[in-house]
Amino acid sequence: MIPPPYKNKVVEPIFLIPKKERIKAIKEAGYNTFLLRSQDVYIDLLTDSGTSAMSDDQWAGMMLGDEAYAGSRNFYALEEAVRDVFGYKYAVPTHQGRAAEHLMAKILISKKGGYIPNNFYFTTSRAHQELAGGTWVDVGISEANDPSSAYPFKGNIDTDKLEQVIKSKKNIPFVRIEACLNMAGGQPFSMANIVQVSSICRRYSIFFLLDATRIVENAYFIKQRENGYSGKTLAEIIREICSHTDGCTMSSKKDHFVNIGGFLATNDKKVFEKAKELVVIYEGLHTYGGLAGRDMEAIARGMRESVEREEYVEYYVSQVQYLWNELKISGIPVVEPAGAHAVFIDAKKFYPDIPQNRFPAQTLVAEIYAGGGVRTMERGIVSGQHGRQAYGGLELVRITIPRRVYELAHLQFVAEVIKTSQNRFLLPSGLRMIYEPPTLRFFQARFEKIDSK
Repeated sequence: MIPPPYKNKVVEPIFLIPKKERIKAIKEAGYNTFLLRSQDVYIDLLTDSGTSAMSDDQWAGMMLGDEAYAGSRNFYALEEAVRDVFGYKYAVPTHQGRAAEHLMAKILISKKGGYIPNNFYFTTSRAHQELAGGTWVDVGISEANDPSSAYPFKGNIDTDKLEQVIKSKKNIPFVRIEACLNMAGGQPFSMANIVQVSSICRRYSIFFLLDATRIVENAYFIKQRENGYSGKTLAEIIREICSHTDGCTMSSKKDHFVNIGGFLATNDKKVFEKAKELVVIYEGLHTYGGLAGRDMEAIARGMRESVEREEYVEYYVSQVQYLWNELKISGIPVVEPAGAHAVFIDAKKFYPDIPQNRFPAQTLVAEIYAGGGVRTMERGIVSGQHGRQAYGGLELVRITIPRRVYELAHLQFVAEVIKTSQNRFLLPSGLRMIYEPPTLRFFQARFEKIDSK
């Protein structure tokens, strides 16, 4: 494994509380790691959203925050960075990615609703589509639903499925493709697929929307896996991806290393004008979108870092690959191939005796926390079920690596904790849900232990 391409200037102390206290903490949290207090967590791998470490250049930029209500110079730095890195003409800042998803859904989905083809789903994206009156449709390839498949581009859209949906449903407000498909294990799409989908959208005059949240990682995989791209820079690949789309939503809390912020961007002037109108209602004036000037400056600088310092991406992908290898050689059923931002465990295979209606992935995240204070998250039936629809899909645990935060020894500890999770009997029979919010239930749902009979 290569050395980190950075050195530490500031450290934050972390503490491993005793196991008895950890068991008490996870029980009081309803066996939901989202409801744990961070002070009770030793190694926090819940998410890479807003948890990465900013660079000295980003911190320096925050001291130049222009906190003017209108026309902050930091907005123009952000707008220029979006044009340079992504190639879109127009940008509207938002306080995070789901705010951009909300605006785009309201803009593109009319009162008549419609069907929105997606390469699989992401929780908040689907929720916003449905709240705006649309119907989510899966047009991902079959390999995305197979954790054991080593297909290199499981984030691709099945173009035959897409054409069938367009022809049969007629009312298609937009087509959405997500970079490094999170719910399927952090899997990328190929450039060839983007080109094919773009061609279909243009033929039918359908808006093609990119969820660019992990576009840097997707570009990295294209460079590594797709013919003709090994000699191109990440910046060149990202510009090429975006050139085939009409706009994007972005959570900068991942690729751009910041703790808050995102944006929507587009080449469509009508969409941009509508976004400027709505952002004032929901976020703030279009030149700050709910963000402080200092945050916009940090995003702009992080955006450039993410493509100019390719060694950053190479290093955190190597961290994920290391943990993935450690688990795989120990017989842990990991999703193949390794993703870029996280390692995913197939909880159905990990706990073959726990049926999905007893939440094996939720059970495993509780076990991992109790075993070593490591916080991970469920990406299965709790995350995947919408309303009362039946769900028999993937049942995964996501172990997410924040960028520029943890060292090799932390990952070695995590691997040991997970390896011993099969040998403990804290929750041998799974869980039952005792509280379920109506929307995005995985954030706040609560569970109780099912005693073994």
